[in-house]
Amino acid sequence: MRWTQRLRGARTAVAAAVLLGGTLAGPAAQAAGPRDGQLTDLVNPFIGTENEGNTYPGAAVPFGMVQFSPDTGHNTGYDYSQNHIRGFSLVHLSGVGCGLGGDLPVLPTTGDVTRTDYAQYQAEFSHDSEKASPGYYKVGLKTGIDAELTATARTGVQRYTFPATDKANVLLNTGQSLHSTISTKVEILDNRTVRTAITGSGFCQPTKPYTVYTITRFDRPFTTSGTWNGDTVTESSRQSVSNGRNGAFVRFDTTEDRTVEATTALSYVDADGAAVNLRSEGGRSFDAVRGAARRAWEDRLDDVRAQGGGDTLRRTFYSSLYRSFLAPNIGSDADGRYTGWDQKIHRAQGFTYYQNWSLWDTYRTQSQLLSLLAPREARDMAISVIKIDEESGWLPKWGYGTVETNIMTGDPVTPFLTNAYQQGLLKGYEERAYRALKKNADGVPPADSPAVGREANKEYMANGFAPYVKGRPHAKPGDSDYDHGASATLEYALSDAMLGAMARDLGHDADAARYAARAQNYRTVHDGSTGFFRARDASGVFTGPADPAQSEGFHEGTSWQYQWLVPQDLPGMVGLIGGKQAANDRLDSFFAYEQLLKDPAKTAREVWVNGPYDYYNADKYNPQNEPDLIAPYTYLSTGQPWKTTDVVHAALTLFTDTPTGMTGNDDLGTMSAWNVLSSIGIFPVQPGYDTWGLSTPVFERVDLTLDRRYYPRSALTVTAPGTSDSDRYIQSARADGSPYGRTYLTTDALRGLRSLSFTVGSEPSGWGTSADAAPPALK
Repeated sequence: MRWTQRLRGARTAVAAAVLLGGTLAGPAAQAAGPRDGQLTDLVNPFIGTENEGNTYPGAAVPFGMVQFSPDTGHNTGYDYSQNHIRGFSLVHLSGVGCGLGGDLPVLPTTGDVTRTDYAQYQAEFSHDSEKASPGYYKVGLKTGIDAELTATARTGVQRYTFPATDKANVLLNTGQSLHSTISTKVEILDNRTVRTAITGSGFCQPTKPYTVYTITRFDRPFTTSGTWNGDTVTESSRQSVSNGRNGAFVRFDTTEDRTVEATTALSYVDADGAAVNLRSEGGRSFDAVRGAARRAWEDRLDDVRAQGGGDTLRRTFYSSLYRSFLAPNIGSDADGRYTGWDQKIHRAQGFTYYQNWSLWDTYRTQSQLLSLLAPREARDMAISVIKIDEESGWLPKWGYGTVETNIMTGDPVTPFLTNAYQQGLLKGYEERAYRALKKNADGVPPADSPAVGREANKEYMANGFAPYVKGRPHAKPGDSDYDHGASATLEYALSDAMLGAMARDLGHDADAARYAARAQNYRTVHDGSTGFFRARDASGVFTGPADPAQSEGFHEGTSWQYQWLVPQDLPGMVGLIGGKQAANDRLDSFFAYEQLLKDPAKTAREVWVNGPYDYYNADKYNPQNEPDLIAPYTYLSTGQPWKTTDVVHAALTLFTDTPTGMTGNDDLGTMSAWNVLSSIGIFPVQPGYDTWGLSTPVFERVDLTLDRRYYPRSALTVTAPGTSDSDRYIQSARADGSPYGRTYLTTDALRGLRSLSFTVGSEPSGWGTSADAAPPALK
């Protein structure tokens, strides 16, 4: 029996074992070579941990509430270039750009406890003693202690192997996190149990406070314990409350039994919720939990079986696939309770509640990948977003835990939810979603709402553009659309197009016509004298430098990079530029195409890339950030689809299997999903709609196992025999054996397919160049 079939039959049992902290029969999976069926052995969690990829190497299960990982002093957690660990903390988000999470850093030590600042008591380590794989992390500290981490959905499980000593300590630091800690409480309940409550705030800027609750249960009694408050350590103290440094230590005698295990459960609801999660998912040995986590990841990765390509390519691909499944994260406890954005306790019925919404990033790639490969979870995620509106009064923009951060701009929640609708994931929720989206598209949140929504919507609806108002005071914490009026206009217009399509499907014809008209508002910020998009001030005058590389009013990018963010009407955008030839000339300049043909990897690294946060003053493609992620696929709409393959394959060289192998911040799986989809050759070119652009796969064969509840065929095979750096151009394509000449597929077509096959060659062909081959504009 094929490996896929064996794992497919076990999916339900694996998921239940991981979520409940249980085990499956038989021994834990053993380490294996990369070609013997163990896809988890191809994953390198250290990819992206250096050069501001901001990933983490620690332990998590797919979409788990807990991400148990070391913190080294970098503001987002772990940096491979650093060699001291301050603690192993419970919460991390893959690829965020500012400090977030890092709650309850725990560190094993020996000797007397005299220091309470983790920057002082941190432990040195070497990467030679470090190991990580999906669901597991291990490091040998130079203090002589080995630390191992694994996880269930709502718990982090730790195992420490100490030297022989009667002063083996575990420090539980409540007062220091990656974000701003406002107040904390620690309680030693008995000689095996510690409970904490941590209230924090912040993500790039201050936010509304939120609280996480933990309970840690050790596998044996400690010999003594105590707390600290500020610089003062008090042995035998059982409780400490502080708005500064705060924590507890517990001590063991390891002169004979050198191993200590503990399980820490997390809840965003209350202390009872943490206890419920501990009872539900705790009580298993470290090895049992580690084995269940590994099997859960193996089952998840096995939905994509890639053949061909070297080990390095396969490692980067499967590592990206792994990171694509790390978020959003479960937010409800094992009993279904969760804290809503109204800060009240609710209970999820018939779905799992999720949180952590990096929507400005993920609406472009990751949400579509999850719709394809994890539709059941993607449906629950979409329902969770609808619940945020119903409970707090407004849809989210960038949500962390139980609060809105208002980071980033535009209207990313609309294409996120319309994508779920277009992929068939909102059955029974269509009108509820539409009502929330319509309110968001036509209004602005009230002053007493934490949300900013479409902050510049009043001006946008009146004048057709969001004004760029330099230096305008922020009404609420977070980013402001007025600071980025030009790009906000483009994002609003994109969202209007997607909402208009949904309105038309649901029979709201007047709304559909109104949103379709507003989708053309991208034209209002097009400056005919420069031929590029340009910000307009409140009076309507174009403002800022005329040079599109020096433009103002664009969020984390320039006019050059934003000029292709019109997926709803690329034919119209091409017309504004001056036609296909003019558009192709501009695209060639943007991608440094002639240089790219001579040396793709060098062009990607030396011409395109200028640093993780160097967003401005550029006239070239920036594959390290979101605004132009779709740009390589613009060639599909200008009659030169082979150039899409050239650019995409050059960009893929930026993903490697080293700590610097991410391009930019991962942004909760956004860049990783770009890599996965582009490597398969199927990419969402109209985010929020159901259009998938086609390019040459980098693998000779990819077998996708799909959920038959959403994809009746339940499997899709994509083949490109002989694909390589030299033979990368599509000569012809076949869908289920029939000739296929278009450069895109719809979701309905994708659902009906068993096979998509490409014939490739060394020179561009006429495939995909006919008049009707390109993705059509939305009407």
